[in-house]
Amino acid sequence: MEKQVEPRMEHRLFADVGFCSLNKSGEELCGDKVHITRTPDSAVVVLADGLGSGVKANILATLTSKIAGDMLRMGSDIEEVVDTLTETLPVCKVRGVAYSTFTIFQMFSDGRAYLVEYDNPGTFFFRQGKAEQLYYLERTVNGKAIKESRFRVSEGDTLVMVSDGAVHAGVGQILNLGWQWPQILEHLGRTVPVCKTPEEVARQLADACGELYCHKPGDDTTTVAVRFKMSSPLTLLVGPPSIRAMDGAVVQEWMDQPGRKVVCGGTSANLVARELGLELTVNLADRAADPDVPPTAVIEGIDLVTEGVLTLRKVLALLQEYRLDPGADLPQGRSGAHKLATLLLRDATEIHFMVGTAINPAHQNPNFPQDLNIKLRIVHDIIRLLRELDKPTSITLY
Repeated sequence: MEKQVEPRMEHRLFADVGFCSLNKSGEELCGDKVHITRTPDSAVVVLADGLGSGVKANILATLTSKIAGDMLRMGSDIEEVVDTLTETLPVCKVRGVAYSTFTIFQMFSDGRAYLVEYDNPGTFFFRQGKAEQLYYLERTVNGKAIKESRFRVSEGDTLVMVSDGAVHAGVGQILNLGWQWPQILEHLGRTVPVCKTPEEVARQLADACGELYCHKPGDDTTTVAVRFKMSSPLTLLVGPPSIRAMDGAVVQEWMDQPGRKVVCGGTSANLVARELGLELTVNLADRAADPDVPPTAVIEGIDLVTEGVLTLRKVLALLQEYRLDPGADLPQGRSGAHKLATLLLRDATEIHFMVGTAINPAHQNPNFPQDLNIKLRIVHDIIRLLRELDKPTSITLY
């Protein structure tokens, strides 16, 4: 049995992050960079803005965001972070400005929050949809003037960070002085209460900036939205274990996991029903939902029961489609694949796959090596996409 999972706790706060970037007109790379680092009890979000634009700015912003995020995650204080960044990214001698500015936000699972800004626009904060002012302390660290704020966040709060491309939107075009901070706050005051996801908040703000730039941004522009909700783990049981004698232990371990439970595969569903002494019934109403996806089933107390490979393959396609535009609406549909994709993208904050490696002769030649297993390949592709979408995901093989 191969394990790659750490214990998880319920009833803790989770930072759901969405962001969107617009490249400066004519540039293939964005000079802004967002880096997200997570530990079991905290999340660090860094927005870095490299000097200039293009390749050089992208490299500088990437270095800044990676160094800052990883150092804070490992317990360094802001003085150490700024010292390291100062030594790594010195001030430009010609312009007299930093090679990269940044905003760093750190949140702990108990709601404690820390924000530090260095030459980036001010951060926006909404409590239950209404704007609230953050209070800062200003101090100098290694010759750099930084602004710090310590506060607490609660379920439903939203925090929005932007690079200076947002406050410059429309300069010399639609607006003489650009889109000023108060105007952005007014825009967010209308969108934050109605947007269902942080991706939607970030996308709508970036779209508004793009329109002010007449869709030819004069500067790299990045918007980051962080929304806070209670942790909601999801554990999927996919396939029976390789050793039949482990059936009962695996089902019990799956049931002992916190949060929602999903079982994928007819063999797995029958295994769960047998071990729990419950009835398994097919949901005939799902037959017409999607002709390419078998109907779901019902086991009392289990959140979702689906078919295996065909459903997972459809889930993978839905995730790939969503990955191209994370600000888009969630997959719409009534099939088991659509229901599972929605659980993964919207409801789950942490996802754990418990995957059995028993060979299914319907899918493969038993003489093939295990890494060619169709089910495993699909699961690993789903995990890769979920991680790209900032969904903490782990897997245990049995």
